[in-house]
Amino acid sequence: MLTIGELASYAGVTVRAVRHYHAKGLLPEPERDHSGYRRYDAGTLVELIKIRTLAEAGVPLARVRELLQADEEEFAAAVADIDKRLRAEIRQRQRHRERIAHLAAGENLALPPEVVEFLDRLRALGVEERIVEVERDGWIPLAAHSPARVSEWVARKREQIAEPQFIDFYLALGQALEWTDDDPRLVELADKTAAYITQVADEQGEDYVGDVDIEPPFAKLLDTLALDSAPSAHRLIELLKQRGWSGWTKLERVDPKQGASEPWQEDSALQRSRRS
Repeated sequence: MLTIGELASYAGVTVRAVRHYHAKGLLPEPERDHSGYRRYDAGTLVELIKIRTLAEAGVPLARVRELLQADEEEFAAAVADIDKRLRAEIRQRQRHRERIAHLAAGENLALPPEVVEFLDRLRALGVEERIVEVERDGWIPLAAHSPARVSEWVARKREQIAEPQFIDFYLALGQALEWTDDDPRLVELADKTAAYITQVADEQGEDYVGDVDIEPPFAKLLDTLALDSAPSAHRLIELLKQRGWSGWTKLERVDPKQGASEPWQEDSALQRSRRS
């Protein structure tokens, strides 16, 4: 006769597993001897090894008893059913692995390949990484919102970054991250940016600089995402508006006399003051 420790050792399981099988009703509990210990016979050892083998093969414990009691035909049918379930689980786990690989790939997780390529091009051109991250964070909801137009927008962006003035703007934005609201360089940047936008709009049409086919509330949400990245960003937008251009994600020509900030800009400023 065997103690529970000996039984577990011979079967290649833990004592805890034996007790678990007892609790699940898979392995009968023997009566205690006169010393108060449970003793197990060889038949129980064989039964325990069968249970362990089925469990290690991936058979749910809820079905182990069924298989132990099944005849040859029933056993084969049950095994085929379990195999089908395991193959489905393998496919699901493979999908999970693919998602984990996307997570490890960073930007590839939520962005189309052409956007990732564009962001890498910005890096190659020397654009400050924080500006690239702002671009990336804006593209993520934009691509999810209007996936059919991503290729068109990226193609336009590629054309734009081929222009030295456009890249100069990106490079200047990287420097402006450290500027305060009253830095005179912001005025100079606003002058150059507004002049460039106006030139492109006059030559290519206003749709070329502002054709982002999304509703205004979503455009404002994207603007807030971008503008909250730097203290000077909101001031730059105000200066651009005084020079005839409003917005960021969706640029629109406006009357320069409109000097006042839009309500969403005021809300963002209020939120920043509360956070500080």
